[in-house]
Amino acid sequence: MAAVARQRDSAVVLTTMGSRGDWAQVSGIPQRDLPVSGAMGKASSVALGLALAQPDVKVILFDGDGSLLMNLGALIAIANKAPGNLYHFVMENGVYATTGGQPIPGQGRFSLAKLALAAGYPAAYEFDDLEEFSSQASGILAQRGPVPVCAKIVPEVEEESPGTTLPPGVLPTRQALKEVQKALGVAPG
Repeated sequence: MAAVARQRDSAVVLTTMGSRGDWAQVSGIPQRDLPVSGAMGKASSVALGLALAQPDVKVILFDGDGSLLMNLGALIAIANKAPGNLYHFVMENGVYATTGGQPIPGQGRFSLAKLALAAGYPAAYEFDDLEEFSSQASGILAQRGPVPVCAKIVPEVEEESPGTTLPPGVLPTRQALKEVQKALGVAPG
């Protein structure tokens, strides 16, 4: 996430589940951060809507593999609409970390990057090495989207139920949405 933060510029960044707190530690522009809480599986749809509504604004999503599996149809919808400003980072830890660490279905037997390509994305990336990703982050974020980037990470299982407490620096979704709308100069409608 720090490698992405260095390349962020003025992008709006959406986070979900476990990525909310990690991103808040490196963001630097919290008024352009939108944590999508309480909507497991739907962050990719929210990011698509934002990218289509604000085509001149770069939209970065930090999603989870378990979350994306709950809404695989989003890959086809995103590929079909082809927003050139959407960058979809999928943090692949192989578990549902926010609900106790249960393994995701089929863990290790499929490639989300290959599923994205099959859905119609023009390119997709997979990384399991931080240095390799860091050296390519700038080029990836400079290309036209939609671009999925699947990053293999070590799971950090949360001990509390999702939504009971927010990580430090993370606003409730409704409050964060108002901040993003203000930063983008759009009135709630």
